[in-house]
Amino acid sequence: MKNTIELSKLSPLQIIIVFFVLQLVVTLLSNGFVLSFDESVWHYIGRNWFRNGLVPYSGGADNKSPFIFVIYGLSDQLFGVNYWFVRITGTLCQSIGIYYVYKITKTLSSHEIGLVAISFYGLSLLWHSTGGVYVAFTETFEVMFLVIALYQFLTACLIKELIISGLVGGIAIDFRLTAAFGILSMFVVLIRRKQLNECFYLLLGTLSGLFILLGFCLLAGIDLSQLGTNALTDNFGKGGVTSHSLKYETENLLDKFIFSPMFLFYPLTLVYVLVMKQLDIFVLWCISTFVAISIIGLFDVVHLKDILPSLSIMNAIAVAKLIERYKHRVSFNFILVSVWVIFFPMLKEPFYNLQLLLGHDDKKIAYNVKPYVNPSESDRKLLGEWVKKNTKSTDFVFVHGYGTQIQAYSERISPTIYFFSVIQTPQAKARLRNDLALNKPEMILIPMFPQYVSLVSSDTRKFVNEMLIRDYYLERSLYNYKIYRRVHHYKHH
Repeated sequence: MKNTIELSKLSPLQIIIVFFVLQLVVTLLSNGFVLSFDESVWHYIGRNWFRNGLVPYSGGADNKSPFIFVIYGLSDQLFGVNYWFVRITGTLCQSIGIYYVYKITKTLSSHEIGLVAISFYGLSLLWHSTGGVYVAFTETFEVMFLVIALYQFLTACLIKELIISGLVGGIAIDFRLTAAFGILSMFVVLIRRKQLNECFYLLLGTLSGLFILLGFCLLAGIDLSQLGTNALTDNFGKGGVTSHSLKYETENLLDKFIFSPMFLFYPLTLVYVLVMKQLDIFVLWCISTFVAISIIGLFDVVHLKDILPSLSIMNAIAVAKLIERYKHRVSFNFILVSVWVIFFPMLKEPFYNLQLLLGHDDKKIAYNVKPYVNPSESDRKLLGEWVKKNTKSTDFVFVHGYGTQIQAYSERISPTIYFFSVIQTPQAKARLRNDLALNKPEMILIPMFPQYVSLVSSDTRKFVNEMLIRDYYLERSLYNYKIYRRVHHYKHH
């Protein structure tokens, strides 16, 4: 007689440990072993804050919460420029979120279905199409607090528990505004139940969570008007982060939600909706989150992290309903193994990078010859380190375009808060020109590859080019960047 392992006897902790290890493999064995574009932005701003005393948003403009800059500033304070501390921290927080998905599903159904839910959730978080590498983004921290808030909401028996739910939900909003749409689903549920007193207590908790951010900003000396500008005007204004064509948004919507592994969630989601026959909190949470993602309009891979918890819980509950109907035909072992086989991620990137660590030769890019290509992530780090070696710590260095990784690894301050070109509102461009006029950089790096022309506005490029003609000379080209120094550095022989 064969001995079989009863998977239903697994503890959630055992599965979460497996996910923790897998997540570290995915996030630490990433291309270049460097900070990503966005991580470099937050590391730069956090470093300017912790190391140079430049509070957000005087040390760099971005549309994120000061809380994320705290995490990256602490990382720099402890270990210098690195990519691993924030990703390990993010993996820990993500693991807490996975645990609370289990607790929610177990409360609604059973231990076994809780294991199914976290299998759906944990595996989908590892996908390339949901930003598996990017575990240290704001979505990770927002979703962790939001899932905890929802668990508190569903299990609340006392007024203080409802207030705590709102408080934790408010902190989720502090990390990312899209969490407000998840909290909204809780209010809708209470209003439909005509529990208006409970609405008040939930609102009281949520506002308390928001006041934590406001109080923190006041204590840290962060200008609240700048917080509003970066969170709203620079996000949604003309030339802002979300300023894209309908064609761009439609293509990204289809790419992320239709032509991707996300479609694996849809059959069981449909089963859930048909069986439950109501817009319960999970359906509302899913819909409201999709609306939030659509309002932003970027449909970035990391935005999908917001919608994964609700889809995972609904899929697991749908499995529970199917088990009730077909319990004599299928075993729990078969169900859980099937979920793992179907949802297990492709691990091409970590396997490839593991080979590099073991001595396999990487493909070399030919630089400074046409066609000019964007340098690899590892080479952007090398260029940043070259800039550090060839400038003084007090020099301003301006990397025009999208060279955030170069700026981060150079450990030099940009002369402008708009040190990368994602934000191109009229106000941002005016501030950029003013900053460059007041704080002349000792070194300017200009991309040679075509994305510079296609992504950076022509008027800004013209202004920078006039500066170069007037005050700078071309020192060299490196990694497809032209490197200019101020004329007073030139030495006659």
